[in-house]
Amino acid sequence: MTKTTSLPTLDQVVSGHLCNGCGACAFAHPDKIEMYDTESHGRRPRSTIGATDELSTISAESICPGVNPTGVNPTGANRHVEVGGISELRGSWGTVFEVWEGYACDDEIRFRGSSGGVATALALHALEQSQFEGVVHVRAKEDAALLNETVFSQSRESLLKGAGSRYAPASPCDGLQRIAESDRPCVFIGKPCDVAGASMARQANQDLDNKLGLSMAIFCAGEPSIEGTIELAKRLGADSPEQIERVRYRGNGWPGDMEVTLQPDENGVRRTESIPYDRGWGEVLQRHRPWRCHVCADHTGESADLSIGDPWYRPRQPGDPGRSLVLVRTERGRRALQRAMHDGYVKMERKPPSVLDASQPHLLRAQSSVWGRVLACKMAGVAVPRHRGRRRIVQWLKHLRIREQMQSILGTWKRVKRKRLNTSEVSKEFHVSPCDPIEARSDIHPARELVTIGESQ
Repeated sequence: MTKTTSLPTLDQVVSGHLCNGCGACAFAHPDKIEMYDTESHGRRPRSTIGATDELSTISAESICPGVNPTGVNPTGANRHVEVGGISELRGSWGTVFEVWEGYACDDEIRFRGSSGGVATALALHALEQSQFEGVVHVRAKEDAALLNETVFSQSRESLLKGAGSRYAPASPCDGLQRIAESDRPCVFIGKPCDVAGASMARQANQDLDNKLGLSMAIFCAGEPSIEGTIELAKRLGADSPEQIERVRYRGNGWPGDMEVTLQPDENGVRRTESIPYDRGWGEVLQRHRPWRCHVCADHTGESADLSIGDPWYRPRQPGDPGRSLVLVRTERGRRALQRAMHDGYVKMERKPPSVLDASQPHLLRAQSSVWGRVLACKMAGVAVPRHRGRRRIVQWLKHLRIREQMQSILGTWKRVKRKRLNTSEVSKEFHVSPCDPIEARSDIHPARELVTIGESQ
């Protein structure tokens, strides 16, 4: 691959290790591009018409958040992002008008959610009280537990199937066409890079712009590859990917254990093994984040109307049902939250701005490290995103100790060599044999499921 920091076409984004798999390009060019799963890198675009060089003819400038993070267009503007907000948060977190903490009033939604179930509750309120037509989000693929699928939910039942985090590759922007074709406004829920892709798509598609009535971003520390979940499942007793019947990363309490359910054994017993969330993420999954996540400067969704994550400043207690931290970024987001509070869908409490830094110190350090990482990449001739709009060096100097500043540069040099970032990414499609969804199986009675608490030995 020719060394360059310019990424004008989609094939250069992919080969340059900067694709985040959001699916915005597939929405923009449905007759030319589809998304597919890889084991090591996440979701990737490919041509649907058989021409291997098709991606080299499509510009990435106006459709790809891998090139233009936070949903900016080539001029550096995003008309959907409001300016102003809380001055002490703007430099690190973008526009934030209000900080709230709370939970879904529906006990089941709160329990099933990753933290307090607020994202699901707000989506349900939009459907039931604000006459929205549907919600585009992701959930586990029913016949392939390792994979995600984009769905258009129009009911509480459907939303609940997608409650809880999915620490695996997803492309929710490939479902934006369903919003563009709707008769009424719709909700879009995704990771920060997904919402950035949707925001860029809105600027080029008037139908989508008219019908995308509310966007919600989920705080994200990175999207582990399928390879990460396979390693997690092996640690919990799976001999092969085909043996995995169900994976749950979060939920059923805050933050919830990571669980893997295996196919029934010769006695018809289905076994579920678990590992604490902190260990599953810290020891396994985070090591499988793609390179693009390490140079991401937006982990909280600066292009969204509302951003939702964990209030980690709060000590966790056994049996804690969870709370969500909510950032109001637009007037539209404020109205949606206020209406849901008024109608009894969520219970919220206004919080001081300092709660955000206290809740997300790891994301703050990660975002502050970007300037040093980008500098090292440029020196090594490795492609980087075009971070516009804020002086990242200020955050690098303000929030990192000298040792961390040096690590952001020297550590990146080591990663360039170890990950071979100055060579083209080679993506291999991932295949796994489909299985019957657990809900559809008639050969296993619920009483025959063996649940093991804690990591299997």
